[in-house]
Amino acid sequence: MTPADVLTRIDRLFAERGDVEYHGEAVTQLEHALQAAHFAEQDGQPAEWIAAALLHDIGHFLHGHGEDYLDQGINDRHEDLGARFLAHAFGPAVTEPIRLHVPAKRYLASGKHPGYPGLLSPASVRSLELQGGPMTVAEIGAFEAHPYFAAAAKVREYDDRAKIVGLATPPYSHFRTYLEATLRATN
Repeated sequence: MTPADVLTRIDRLFAERGDVEYHGEAVTQLEHALQAAHFAEQDGQPAEWIAAALLHDIGHFLHGHGEDYLDQGINDRHEDLGARFLAHAFGPAVTEPIRLHVPAKRYLASGKHPGYPGLLSPASVRSLELQGGPMTVAEIGAFEAHPYFAAAAKVREYDDRAKIVGLATPPYSHFRTYLEATLRATN
């Protein structure tokens, strides 16, 4: 699969499935993605972080477990699915924050950031349980040593905030330019 093929598939996934409810939240998958990218852009983050914020949940479109996977007690591992799919087109500055945004939730819930669990929606609390719960001390140390730790924590922050009903954001076409800018060159 070429980088251009991946970009075409991303466009199609958002067009075909973007209007699906975002897992028990009052926003759609596309609204959630746009809001996360919007927050990253407002913070002046690099193009790779904005692309990662936009695509952090692309794995939800790829897992094949159905929309009620949480109710079935399934951890869809969307962070790994998304990162593997996107690695055909993007480098680690985009894919690693995506792969690590779930561990970042586990990290933040570990007590490193008091009050964080209280910020999570009921669906996020449920998925946290399925994803392994708060990190252990050993896991915290390993996570903090990862070169994409800071990017993953910011993408997680944008993910958690991106659930605001009616928030006006630029359209997908605006953020697609960040995908084009961070796409690997084809050989």
